[in-house]
Amino acid sequence: MAKALMFMGTGSDVGKSLIVAGLCRAFTRQGLRVAPFKPQNMSNNAAVTADGGEIGRAQALQARAARRAPVTAMNPVLLKPERETGAQLVVRGRRVASLSARRYFETRASLMPEVLSAFGELAADADLVLVEGAGSASEVNLRRHDIANFGFARAADIPVVLIGDIHRGGVIASLVGTFAVVAPEDAALIGATLVNRFQGDPGLFAEGRAFIAESTGRPCLGPVPHFSAASRLPAEDVLALEAQPVRGGPFRIAVPRLPRIANFDDLDPLRAEPGVSVDVVPPGRPLPRDADLVILPGSKATRADLAALRAEGWDIDLLAHHRAGGAVLGICGGYQMLGRTITDPGGLEGEPGTSPGLGLLAVDTVLEPRKQLRLEQAVEAASGHALSGYHMHMGVTDGPDRQRPFARVGAGPEGAMSPDGRVAGTYLHGLFAADRFRAGFLQRLGAARTGETAYEAEVEAALDGLADHLAAHLDLEFLLGLARPLPEA
Repeated sequence: MAKALMFMGTGSDVGKSLIVAGLCRAFTRQGLRVAPFKPQNMSNNAAVTADGGEIGRAQALQARAARRAPVTAMNPVLLKPERETGAQLVVRGRRVASLSARRYFETRASLMPEVLSAFGELAADADLVLVEGAGSASEVNLRRHDIANFGFARAADIPVVLIGDIHRGGVIASLVGTFAVVAPEDAALIGATLVNRFQGDPGLFAEGRAFIAESTGRPCLGPVPHFSAASRLPAEDVLALEAQPVRGGPFRIAVPRLPRIANFDDLDPLRAEPGVSVDVVPPGRPLPRDADLVILPGSKATRADLAALRAEGWDIDLLAHHRAGGAVLGICGGYQMLGRTITDPGGLEGEPGTSPGLGLLAVDTVLEPRKQLRLEQAVEAASGHALSGYHMHMGVTDGPDRQRPFARVGAGPEGAMSPDGRVAGTYLHGLFAADRFRAGFLQRLGAARTGETAYEAEVEAALDGLADHLAAHLDLEFLLGLARPLPEA
């Protein structure tokens, strides 16, 4: 009989995803069949699943931690922001519609049967399901028809561990205050609180733990110290980009921070290279003149982000970089921007129409409703090095520069290259995780120190380290005892 336990936060980015990932690995190492689950997620950092859909990047990492293939049931509802007040709705891995925030909140209750069905599928093939909530558990203004936090916990009758982030300050008030503002029926599901991201002498927080426990009537777990190696794991929240300093070696990569940047974990293997520095350039700052390579990243709204790029003057910086002999790589939406035109006849990402591209590749893109979601095995055309990745896009791109593909998937061309070889575009996300390809690609562009990083091995080591870290600072047997057995189907 499967058991389940849910982890909610007092706010966004308190470490829920990493706590669940670490516990997935820790309990898996104990011989349990563990499955991660997040009823509703909001992120433009997504992953393609083994069953041909897409889920949030965090759930894919948690599946990896549990040593099982990611499937769409692990994140049945995914919202991918396209504009300030609207998002693309993905249900069981497939795009359903683009909705305003108001429309989604009015209709989300209809998705609860799908959420519970997905949860039941996972529970049928697991000993333990670890559930991650979304955002803050105390947003009482969003409680009606909730499917992400207490709405789901109540529907599935699952106990909750409430996580607070002491690094932000105010952790006592945020944990105790949650009990004060949520409905008593919701608070009754909280079995324990947890203090995360502690730095310093944990003995100094003994009185704080005691106060939280006395005020809430629940055990206070932790404090869990800050886990520095978490920076080696793929992040889901775009806020992680602001927290990453520019460091590394002399080969400099510049990446404009687009408003709707997507799948930015493509950059993680590059950051891991000791001879490389990755500078994600925020609005208000020009692209650095001394960059060796400019990468245009993925985008959830390509035409809108292209307009934002021009408004920042980054198009002028990019063209000057190219004229000076610099290299340019566009990934997915960035590939589309490098072409001559981007046409959206059906208004999939905004108003219907055509936008002129940057003109560095002789290709044109037409956006189409059918999203292409595929795991791919490819070979770089220039070197013959193998790489793996995934396609996650709605555009069809063609033109003369496609005759010089960036890579080959089977016998077919993938991506495009300019005649001078200094501009390339590809739809392949995740390509830089392949060590040999990454080292050769950087060396051809002038990087002197590459090939020292075994990226996938480092991710595995970080997950094992995270599991060890949590086992040292949390009572795993208590957590397993807190999990509630689920009724058999």
